Amino acid sequence: MTPLIDPFARPISYLRVSVTDRCDFRCTYCMAEHMQFLPKKDLLTLEELDRLCSTFIRLGVEKLRVTGGEPLVRRDILTFFRSIARHLETGALKELTLTTNGSQLAKVAADLAALGIRRINVSLDTLEAAKFAEITRWGRLPQVLEGIAAAKRAGLKVKINTVALKGFNEDELFPLLDWCAGEGHDLTFIEVMPMGEMGEEMRLDQYWALKDLRARLADRFTLTDLAERTGGPARYVRIEETGQKVGFITPLSHNFCESCNRVRVTCTGELFMCLGQEDNADLRAPLRASEGDELLEQAIRAAIARKPKGHDFDYSRQKVAGQMSRHMSHTGG
Repeated sequence: MTPLIDPFARPISYLRVSVTDRCDFRCTYCMAEHMQFLPKKDLLTLEELDRLCSTFIRLGVEKLRVTGGEPLVRRDILTFFRSIARHLETGALKELTLTTNGSQLAKVAADLAALGIRRINVSLDTLEAAKFAEITRWGRLPQVLEGIAAAKRAGLKVKINTVALKGFNEDELFPLLDWCAGEGHDLTFIEVMPMGEMGEEMRLDQYWALKDLRARLADRFTLTDLAERTGGPARYVRIEETGQKVGFITPLSHNFCESCNRVRVTCTGELFMCLGQEDNADLRAPLRASEGDELLEQAIRAAIARKPKGHDFDYSRQKVAGQMSRHMSHTGG
């Protein structure tokens, strides 16, 4: 079968699929406090998600990341993981992973590890309980830390994803680094992205360019650039003094589009060929129009043929150029 190749000769080998727009947190840079969630009928069923992901895998996707919202709040989500893990057993899928806020990890970490999941990403922006409650609105830090500990006990490799927020966690740069070193977790910093109607002033006030964060690290440590990639947009350095690996995801201050090998599917079956563009393709209709996958495959191929070269996020003009109207929780984190 002909693999998926976009117009710029990039093979599409990485799919990020959102299984829900719901979350048990309301992080201030991600969601409004009183979100209007989608009607259940609009969401793909677990069976439809399986069909969709399996079709992408048949077309050459080798890495599948499950996202949300918070994927682990989706009812019966372990059923989906158990089913899709069959592709790990055949070798068609090289990696199955997820991004989570960690709140439900204590309950399911052992199950996830048993299914062949080897590593996960956990979003964590602060190690201070009061600040954690402030940024997540509804979250409790001890619950998340216990979830991370459970994942570690289960043998899962944990990467911590921290959104760099000016005036919020700047003073925790080195405590976060030390904590991750002590726990054996990799750490990746992410620039805050202009997703959803959250207020321009708030976005600009929160924006902490990672070149500045990196410079602060370099004042204290020796940083060596690493050539490795994990299939995503992060660029990595090794801290020579500790041996730690630290990643930087910089959609704003450094465009990472040239090697983009990934696409995203929302929980309603919209395929976004680029996180920073509004163009998308409806995959729910062809999924529901036929029991076979031929229409779905045609829709996927037609969409990949429209994948753009890159996005146009930019904060440099002191306004949020290229801002997306949809919330990150809808597209999939």
